[in-house]
Amino acid sequence: MKRSPRVCVVGSINMDMVTTTDKVPEQGETVLGESFTTYPGGKGANQAIAAARLGADVVMVGAVGEDAFGKSLKERFRNEGADNEAIIAVPHESTGVASIIVSDGDNRIIVAPGANKYVTPDLIQEKQDIILSSDIILMQFEIPMETIEFTVNLAYEHQIPVVINPAPFADISETVAEKAAFLTPNNLELSEMKQSIDTSLIKGKIIETRGEHGVVFTLSDGEEKKVPSFKAEVKDTTGAGDTFNGAFVTEYAKEKNIEKAILFASAAASLAVEKRGAQEGMPARAAVVQRMQEADR
Repeated sequence: MKRSPRVCVVGSINMDMVTTTDKVPEQGETVLGESFTTYPGGKGANQAIAAARLGADVVMVGAVGEDAFGKSLKERFRNEGADNEAIIAVPHESTGVASIIVSDGDNRIIVAPGANKYVTPDLIQEKQDIILSSDIILMQFEIPMETIEFTVNLAYEHQIPVVINPAPFADISETVAEKAAFLTPNNLELSEMKQSIDTSLIKGKIIETRGEHGVVFTLSDGEEKKVPSFKAEVKDTTGAGDTFNGAFVTEYAKEKNIEKAILFASAAASLAVEKRGAQEGMPARAAVVQRMQEADR
């Protein structure tokens, strides 16, 4: 029997503060919203929870504040079956938060990093043994870029594949892109990426997510392949991309097949958008398998 794939997520941990409204206010305008709720979030944490629910053996490397949000979020990992021992609590610092406005099934997000800025190269060195015991590493852009560069170099040296979700987008060096196994931008992030690096140098590494229009990935010979999306009754797109990434690394580490991993991740993301909240909608493995089987029929 195969062991579960060991996934290490190096990234952000936030508390999401979600307001649902019929109307998004213009500058200087005040409107009445429908509801307000707090959810555990942060792109790193979301992706880690998604992977854990889908059967991966997950370890999270990150930072929270010594506050109520931090304690709650750290406990969340334990409750989801993910290892939280590599999450540090930073004294006199707030846990990261994301303010999210949900309207018409779409979202607008403002992130205040807080303790996430303490996910530094020093922390990576401190947790090096944990990180290097992983089958695959997943990162996003809600932590310092120097940490991403340091981790990619470390993993490359030890031949551990790294998947980079370049969100929210920031300039990335060609060296980092070339050393990563895959990059998973959405269509807007890919457009920005093309302005900062020569993407022809990383053929076979770009997996572009296009929401309801599916996924496009490029083979090493430059040929583009398209994977259509699964039908879904969309309620909230928050966390769909994070679900995709957590699912992709889990399945890729397990099967080492890009197309199978993308198909699995797309099915997982289609389930995620059918519930509100980033982590609340993340499915278990059985639900993803069922959706794939139903689509085949």
